[in-house]
Amino acid sequence: MSTPTLLVVDDEPSNLESLVRIFGREGMNVLAAPDGREALETLRKQRIDVLLTDLMMPGMTGVDLLKAARAVAPETEVILMTAYGTVETAVEAMKEGAYDFIIKPLKRAHVVRVVAKALEKQSLLVENRALRVQLDNVRRKPIVGQSLAMRRTLDMVTQAAPSVATVLLLGESGTGKELLARQVHDLSPRAGRPFVPVNCAAIPESILEAELFGYEKGAFTGAVTRRDGRFAHADGGTLFLDEIGEIAPSVQVKLLRVLQEGEIERLGGKSQKIDIRLVAATNKDLKRAVAEGRFREDLYYRLNVIAVTVPPLRDRSDDIPLLVDHFLTRFREKNQKTLSGCTRAAIEALCDYGWPGNVRELENAIERAVVLTKSSTIDVDDLPREVFAEHTGEPPLRGAGAAGRALSFEIGTPLEEIERRVIHETLKQTRGDKRLAAQLLGISTRTIYRMLDRDRIEERDLDEDDPAGGKSAEAHE
Repeated sequence: MSTPTLLVVDDEPSNLESLVRIFGREGMNVLAAPDGREALETLRKQRIDVLLTDLMMPGMTGVDLLKAARAVAPETEVILMTAYGTVETAVEAMKEGAYDFIIKPLKRAHVVRVVAKALEKQSLLVENRALRVQLDNVRRKPIVGQSLAMRRTLDMVTQAAPSVATVLLLGESGTGKELLARQVHDLSPRAGRPFVPVNCAAIPESILEAELFGYEKGAFTGAVTRRDGRFAHADGGTLFLDEIGEIAPSVQVKLLRVLQEGEIERLGGKSQKIDIRLVAATNKDLKRAVAEGRFREDLYYRLNVIAVTVPPLRDRSDDIPLLVDHFLTRFREKNQKTLSGCTRAAIEALCDYGWPGNVRELENAIERAVVLTKSSTIDVDDLPREVFAEHTGEPPLRGAGAAGRALSFEIGTPLEEIERRVIHETLKQTRGDKRLAAQLLGISTRTIYRMLDRDRIEERDLDEDDPAGGKSAEAHE
């Protein structure tokens, strides 16, 4: 375990020297600052485990420093010292996040004990964070793929991850860009720090700036308290901006400043230093957006340091059986179903399909098949009809599956007769489940019951009209 770092702040030189000497003997790495401003600069430059500061200081008070430390170094535990201890001051300090409050004159044993407890709490927080990261890694969706196209993409991500360079992920929707962004983070020195994803297209343009950069109390109507933005939440870690091609010009300007200066500015507030690794993603053609004046050229070049193009699923069809097996395992357990796998015909159909929605569409298709199949294996009939149609070369009757292929009609067959035969064939496939048959055909269950009732009436009328229902009229004579 590394040596803990303590920052002591006091405007009285004798007190400052005494505390530095005391904690130096305790084996700590001790830094000293004569005022709040110098202490704040130290907090910005390096990691501090515990901040021990005087309350009454000229310029920036201990409470002011506490508030600034919460924004700059939220993990640092803060302990206040004062000779003017009041309940009001203590309550204010604790509300602002102080770990403890010590009244002067200080007693060596007491101050050492309080700092040791603060270090113990800080250590537990770090350990809990590391455990959460490990748990997230276990729960996180793995990147599945062994195709040449995917191996090349993963190789580039692996090379780029340890650096601090901005990564721009390019590719169609549903290709797994967020998974790769997490991979960049997990393989970087920031792996134990926050990974904060933001879908820029999902946040209304009017509030995106406040969501990213935060705001001060009173910055606009409704801003009743100060709020940190996503950049502040990602401080020390990685910020992932998905669909970055959708951000407004005003936000583009502020984002460019972050990348150039390493500073953010809350709405209604002052600039502050920020330490983030930026990973961005888009399914848009940013070069065209620049040419059309919809995206800043200088921001584009700032983002396009390391560009990684994520291949669409149609270009990595070798991975489809692996992905199918992965999704089948997940959804089989999720839905508590016993399935042995997919038939050869189903796998061939899945590999033949173009997957315009990429991996996300494949995932949804497998989940649907797992839920709807009544067999121990997933067959072609369990797949979405667009997958079935591309595999067979002809569109099936809506929802009819294999029954649709088995049916054929002569020209001139009444529409009512076609409807009746399709319903009967679909009921055979669903083993008489009228609700499921109605869902597959896109009709109401009332339509099926009405058709069956009509069939029963017709059969009864035939029995009454035809004396050969078992015996002829002559046989009765």
